[in-house]
Amino acid sequence: MNVRYSYLQQQFADCDDLWEKLKSFVATGDFTLGAPLKEFEQEFAKLIGTRHAIGVNSGTDAIKLSLKAHNISPGDEVITAANTFVATVGAIMELGAIPVFVDCDDTFCMDVAKVERVIRPKTKAIVPVHFTGYMTDMRKLMPLAQKYKLPVIEDACQSILGSIDNKNAGTWGITGAFSLHPLKNLNVWSDGGIIVTDDDALYDQLRLLRNHGLVDRDTVQIMGYNSRLDTFQAVVGNWLIPQTENIAQQRIKNAKYYDEGLGKISQIRIPPRPSDYRIVYHLYIVFAESRDELLDYCISKGIEAKVHYPVPIYRQPALQHLKYKEGDFQVSDLHAKNIISFPCDQHLSQDEMDYVINTVSQFYGK
Repeated sequence: MNVRYSYLQQQFADCDDLWEKLKSFVATGDFTLGAPLKEFEQEFAKLIGTRHAIGVNSGTDAIKLSLKAHNISPGDEVITAANTFVATVGAIMELGAIPVFVDCDDTFCMDVAKVERVIRPKTKAIVPVHFTGYMTDMRKLMPLAQKYKLPVIEDACQSILGSIDNKNAGTWGITGAFSLHPLKNLNVWSDGGIIVTDDDALYDQLRLLRNHGLVDRDTVQIMGYNSRLDTFQAVVGNWLIPQTENIAQQRIKNAKYYDEGLGKISQIRIPPRPSDYRIVYHLYIVFAESRDELLDYCISKGIEAKVHYPVPIYRQPALQHLKYKEGDFQVSDLHAKNIISFPCDQHLSQDEMDYVINTVSQFYGK
């Protein structure tokens, strides 16, 4: 049996009604900041539970524009996670700012207990990363950020509808940044991103920043960026957004099934599952003994398992100028050696999940 990682062919196998919507939209010529985008922004804000949402061209830009709106400038320091995807760090460094890393814990998110020790006079913002579908413990982070008067921009790109104490990812900080990349839980057909906020003035500023700083066709109020979410993609987003809650529920159900099966294997360790967290499993990751050998075995058996990520971002060649070295973030380093990701999407069958569980069991000789 083959267990694929990408589910896009299944997700869009039956979408004749979407094609009709796209054909109708193309006939309008309303391609830039059009009516479907406004509709999508309104529905997304409603889904997350904020006053405003601003469509931009990627999750990376959702972070970058949020930082720019807080005047993050060259030489400023921004605290973030040592085990995140490159986009988080790229957004910080595009503004000339310096990422300052904090190690993670076994939820794969920033260990908030380690944040205060890296706050310095140059620290100007905190970007917690809600990695894999978990959330950084915002109950602890927000009082710390308020103590030092630091804005919090949530990288919620992997955790749409994740929550702590029923409060959604993206609603704790001054802004929340989301990705609509094709493999995210709410996805479109290309890159896309969205920013949420409750702050009216910030909303107005972000709308300027994403569209060259234009108030109207002839008036440039501030210097901005070309970072609009394509209205074409918003049509796709409007088609998918009613499915988002069901997608999250199915991923949660699949993860529970995996936990029950894989948890019986002594060489597999399931991450903590706090009862007050809603984990939405953009990635389903467990800790595994002999990880590399298990990965090779699964791939040989047709299972598209992955590692997110084998080399932590702080050790990547592009960031060597920051002078971090292996061992500076021991939990991130340990995870890089021991974690493995299995497909967990809403289109998986129980037979496919059973095959994954049985294959892992066979590898360990069970």
